[in-house]
Amino acid sequence: MRLTTLATFAALVAGGTGAFAAAHANLTAGNGMTLYTFDKDPAGTSVCYDDCAVKWPPYIAETGASMPGLSTIERKDGSKQWAKDGKPLYFWVGDTEPGETNGDGVGGVWHVAR
Repeated sequence: MRLTTLATFAALVAGGTGAFAAAHANLTAGNGMTLYTFDKDPAGTSVCYDDCAVKWPPYIAETGASMPGLSTIERKDGSKQWAKDGKPLYFWVGDTEPGETNGDGVGGVWHVAR
């Protein structure tokens, strides 16, 4: 299971260039996968690590990358994670097809980014 999860994570990061959202639409990565925010993250900081980050892979930014409307935050390991309005962005391993929003409302603290 962990190998599958890590492979999924690698595919999401590798395919996740760009982010798109029409007005009031769900924010998605360039590969069409939905992006999420976590209510427990203080602005500018991610608290989702270990098992949380396995289920909710962070949307990692390549060094020096920039996108209009997004910023980056620094994770504990020094990597950069995309953020919208200071809220770090994540994928949900339960979404297997572009446009799915299966992670919306999980635990009452995960929400589709808009």
